[in-house]
Amino acid sequence: MKLHVTGLNHRTAPVEVRERIAFSDAALPEALRELRGREGFHEGLILSTCNRVEIAVTTDDQVDVQRSLEEFLGQARNLERRNLSGHLYGYDGREAIRHLFRVASSLDSMVLGEPQILGQLKQAYAVAKHEGAVGGYLDTVLTRAFSVAKRVRTETMIGQNAVSVSFAAVELAREIFGNLKDCRVLLLGAGKMSELAARHLHRNGVGKILVTNRTRSRAEEMASIFDGTIIDYDAYPQSLPQVDILIASSGAPNYILSRDQVQKAMGQRRGRPMFLIDIAVPRNIEPSTNQLENVFLYDIDDLGRVVDQNRKEREVEAATGEAIIAEEVEKLVARLKSRAATPVIVELQAHLDHLRRGELQRLRSKFGELTPQQEEALEALTKGLMNKVAHGAIAEIRKSAAQDDGWQTVSLVRRLFRLENDD
Repeated sequence: MKLHVTGLNHRTAPVEVRERIAFSDAALPEALRELRGREGFHEGLILSTCNRVEIAVTTDDQVDVQRSLEEFLGQARNLERRNLSGHLYGYDGREAIRHLFRVASSLDSMVLGEPQILGQLKQAYAVAKHEGAVGGYLDTVLTRAFSVAKRVRTETMIGQNAVSVSFAAVELAREIFGNLKDCRVLLLGAGKMSELAARHLHRNGVGKILVTNRTRSRAEEMASIFDGTIIDYDAYPQSLPQVDILIASSGAPNYILSRDQVQKAMGQRRGRPMFLIDIAVPRNIEPSTNQLENVFLYDIDDLGRVVDQNRKEREVEAATGEAIIAEEVEKLVARLKSRAATPVIVELQAHLDHLRRGELQRLRSKFGELTPQQEEALEALTKGLMNKVAHGAIAEIRKSAAQDDGWQTVSLVRRLFRLENDD
């Protein structure tokens, strides 16, 4: 039995290649059936996201699995192998296990520590399980990968600290206000970046979102997304005293919010802080506004520096995550090798019992019917002898199972006891 993973990701293939290889949710069941139908294949899983497409399989040892999977991908996605092979990577055995653990733990993601990939891998597993494509060796590896991912997230801070500009704004808002449910947000301009920041704020329970924009139709569109309230563009300065968080992303060439306007609004806020996020280029808010008491102004570069620092902190945590994965890989490899030794142990015991029963039958034909006491004594004697003969071999198989050359011991036991030739 061989475990293999092949695929491509954001580092090995451009988006135009990844999108051609990607499998839709609807296409996965049929693709899994085709995958399992290939000669020598036993189990299979297909993980398809915007940043990666990977296939994990178990096969017979003699299968040229990388070539077979390249053929499968080419046929399934109508591509020639030569257009694929330069983008694909492949892992076997221990390295395949390590790769799956790293993917599940988000150590192989474009955004280090992002949580989505674990959910995507679990969903791919659920589909494969439903199709009967996972149920043995690969099942063991994947379920362990989920546990390892949980351990990495629990024992490190790799998922902490924002690594996107929009989410960094949310974290800073939390630091300033604590609970966001009583906060009012004003979107000044309706650019894409402000929409992303507003989405994060909305998910984090912000109380009310106000929207203003020179083009009213765009303001209406944004307000509908967040169940927000539209404010006339010319009248938004009058709303500033009630605004806790302001996100500016207008395309205006000059400042559209001055220090004087903010200072006037702060006079009516009775010391309550105001958080200003200027993610426009050119900037929308007069920079000296940051000098006002209880006013916190961050522009795109400020947020970028927060993100860079957070990313460095995640990289430090990733080193701890890698150490956890290395430990967990060794544990699982040892467990799988030990489990692989079980069939030969069972086979050896069955072989010796077959010989034992044959000898007992020969004795019965020679001495005739035995009394129950004699039968019991012979059973105990022969089973005891069999166990003593088998004990050394079985102990050696189990001892060597966790070693990379353990197969040599198994092979020797098979030859010594003629297991391949057992009738």
